[in-house]
Amino acid sequence: MKPRIIFLVGPTAIGKTEIAVAIAKKIDAEIISCDSMQIYKGMDIITSKPPLALREIVRHHLISAVSADKEYNVSKYYKDAARKLKEILKRGKVPLIVGGTGLYMSILIDGIFKSNASNKVIRNRLYRQAEGLGNEYLYNRLKDIDLEAAAKIHPHDTRRIVRALEVFQTSGEPISKLQKQRKGLSQDYNIKIFSLNMPREKIYQRIEERVEKMFSKGLVGEVKRLLKSKLSKTATYAIGIKELKGYLDGLYDLEEAKLLIKRNTRLYAKRQLAWFRKDKRINWIEVGEKEKPAAIANKILRKLKNLRTVS
Repeated sequence: MKPRIIFLVGPTAIGKTEIAVAIAKKIDAEIISCDSMQIYKGMDIITSKPPLALREIVRHHLISAVSADKEYNVSKYYKDAARKLKEILKRGKVPLIVGGTGLYMSILIDGIFKSNASNKVIRNRLYRQAEGLGNEYLYNRLKDIDLEAAAKIHPHDTRRIVRALEVFQTSGEPISKLQKQRKGLSQDYNIKIFSLNMPREKIYQRIEERVEKMFSKGLVGEVKRLLKSKLSKTATYAIGIKELKGYLDGLYDLEEAKLLIKRNTRLYAKRQLAWFRKDKRINWIEVGEKEKPAAIANKILRKLKNLRTVS
């Protein structure tokens, strides 16, 4: 029997934290965060970290683990999460991986793509072409040489488009073919994936409410403090940093900053759902507007009994 790992994913503000804690209490699990921003220290309000009270009930990992001035990426996450998984299993607990960063989920399950196909000259030329000719030009080139990779990459994701073209031009092989040689957790563990879902307008409503709460908790003060230090490039991607910096620099008022945060969070939730819907291994769980976390946890656990291992 392979050791069991459970993933609970879904869009921001849908209530993953409370549901995960309810599940963990029932199956004696420990939670590993699958969130690219909650890893950073001092970014508590802006990333909506699980409250300390819940973290005391169930042990959480990879939250507030890295200084906000340090770069953090999928490779580091894979190593950190894999190590935590083994520690949790040694304690006889069930690893429950919770979050909304689809790339981190995929990397853990399918493995990291490691290739020596790297050429700085080619990469810089591609970036210059992106600036001069636009993303669409490069994206169309990618579709011509690797339609499978293009289907998984957003047309505006310059970094991933450039990387795919760089790999092809350096190695002569499509990146989608090379990626299939990866080795992830799915080969050694019994993995089940659940994603929460609810009508889009209800998710947006929850986002509006969450952003209002973030401001009432002191979001502006937290961002002011963060901006006084040197944030890593990856940390600056947290929604709220750029939007509030514009306000603090006097480019617009606080209400406009709030509207921008709400809009950009809605767009982020839309991208999250699009990512998860592409993964046919995911089991979808509909969340009722007033459904209690314990009831949703029970629904997931009932479904868990009848599922096969991710292939």
